[in-house]
Amino acid sequence: MSEANAYAALTKAFSGLGVDENLFISTLGKWNRHQREIYRVSTPGFFKEDERQFQRWDDHHILQLRQEFLRLKDAVVIYTMHPWERDGRLFKEALLLKVPQLNVLIETACTRSSEELLGARRAYHSLFDHSIEEDIAHRLQNPERKLLVALVSSHRYEGPRVNDDLAKSETKIFVNALKDAKKNLIEDDEIVRILSHRSKLHLKALYNHYKEMTGNYLDEDLNGELTLKQVVQCLCSPQSYFSNILIASLRLDVDESAKDSATRVIVTRADVDMKQIKEEFHSKYGTTLPAKIEEVANGSYKDFLLTIISKSD
Repeated sequence: MSEANAYAALTKAFSGLGVDENLFISTLGKWNRHQREIYRVSTPGFFKEDERQFQRWDDHHILQLRQEFLRLKDAVVIYTMHPWERDGRLFKEALLLKVPQLNVLIETACTRSSEELLGARRAYHSLFDHSIEEDIAHRLQNPERKLLVALVSSHRYEGPRVNDDLAKSETKIFVNALKDAKKNLIEDDEIVRILSHRSKLHLKALYNHYKEMTGNYLDEDLNGELTLKQVVQCLCSPQSYFSNILIASLRLDVDESAKDSATRVIVTRADVDMKQIKEEFHSKYGTTLPAKIEEVANGSYKDFLLTIISKSD
């Protein structure tokens, strides 16, 4: 490999999701002091010239690189956890942040089966000596609190029967609520009741009836209500929702929270609906999920993700 190509390859290894450990060993490990200095001078995105005339790492990039070295470890740890513990810890970590990650709370509450969600609540009790419900009620001091508590407490019917007349009747509740500009939808008792208690098949029927009655998709009409929009997507079209999360996270110019989403989605859906997610991803974005991972991820982290998603082939 020429020196210029080696510099370009190393820069890519420093830039993606995860790190290319083998390249660091085979290339960087062999460079002498002069070659390392040339690399520092030629890579201003990583290094900057100090006023005392030496090239220093950019502090932000040092922190970012440390996080990338940990990315594989985090993926392996999450993947090997019991699903109840994994989801309990996802709930807790989302609540511990200065600004709680409502999207992770919603995703975990709405895309698990009733038994899986019950298991996560049991694990949360064991791990943290609190209930998820009380911690959400304590941490969230905003209109979303009532809805989130109801969603994590939910134990939905999961059989095949749907009362279509009832679904149509409850669709009209959404139609009328969205027409009322004064109504705060997220605190509306009927909206919260329907979203947190009805079966997912019932809600999918409601979603289809809404399209028939209004000509629009329900989640599209909820663009001004982002929390409710995500709840509807997770409950009614989870594969489309996960595809959206993956395309947004498998990029080089996103923040750490977005990058973490790729790990979370892939390891939590690997044994559930990864085949359907990959099909939806390909249909929506014209490229395959493995190809996108190959494009932006590095090293053992990339190999681990590709191995996980290949199980569904």
